[in-house]
Amino acid sequence: MSSSKSGSSGTTGKPAAKAAATGAKAPAGTGGPAKTRGPAKPGGSAKTGSSAKTGGRAKAPAKPESHLAMVRRARRINRELAEVYPYAHPELDFRNPFELLCATVLSAQTTDLRVNQTTPALFAAYPTPEDMAAAVPEEMEELIRPTGFFRAKTKSLLGLSAALRDEFGGEVPGRLDDLVKLPGVGRKTANVVLGNAFGVPGITVDTHFGRLVRRWKWTDEEDPVKVEAVVADIFPKSEWTMLSHRVIFHGRRVCHARKPACGACPIAPLCPSYGEGETDPEKARKLLKYEMGGQPGQRLSPPADYPGKPAPALGAG
Repeated sequence: MSSSKSGSSGTTGKPAAKAAATGAKAPAGTGGPAKTRGPAKPGGSAKTGSSAKTGGRAKAPAKPESHLAMVRRARRINRELAEVYPYAHPELDFRNPFELLCATVLSAQTTDLRVNQTTPALFAAYPTPEDMAAAVPEEMEELIRPTGFFRAKTKSLLGLSAALRDEFGGEVPGRLDDLVKLPGVGRKTANVVLGNAFGVPGITVDTHFGRLVRRWKWTDEEDPVKVEAVVADIFPKSEWTMLSHRVIFHGRRVCHARKPACGACPIAPLCPSYGEGETDPEKARKLLKYEMGGQPGQRLSPPADYPGKPAPALGAG
């Protein structure tokens, strides 16, 4: 697909996606998500690079997208996602930095929903780093068993809690260099905590973020640290945290790994990978998840501006 047709914001007008509605179900009593728009087939994508003839002459192959055009397209995607998901937020329930740190560690290899259903009992039993550091491992394992890999996660939680108690006075540090020294804490977890508990901008490169930025041709890097560095050069630092939320929201709701809902994607005109998934609008709308599909979100206690339904507690259905 040609990137020159859908790329630079200097060469395209408002995408046709702005004019059409996605048709996604709105959660009862909410009025649905704000500014949700439908897709339009990216201009020129069907003919780009083809042997189709115009006036008896074959079209010349499209020129590769320049770096400047890619940056403009990437920033436009971010602006469009900001209108589609004005309520984007971290999808882990937490009340303080310690709870967010623990929840993020637990979120490895499982859903945020399962973590949110598990942490109420965990934090009721161990509300502080001091309490958690003194926990009996077998008892903690039973509490976090639903999140999977519970033995390894218990080891990480006990280790980071002891480090917080012994090295940081029982407080979660607000510096990346300190956070990544804690057991079980890498750059992704550190950036989640910094951006959402301390207001320090950070880019969260999880599986959704990495998948989408490669689909959008911002980078072809696979290593999360390299992806983070590339994206950091595209966007101003003030955008890093919210950009992460918007991209992850879009990856969970629309641009799925195996079957993206291309036909219901509000940024289809800007996507060089349009057509990898379902392009029929009606079929694509059936693939939408969470509030975009009229279903509960992942948080039991979502922010006040979230237009969807709260998730059910563990065992509630």
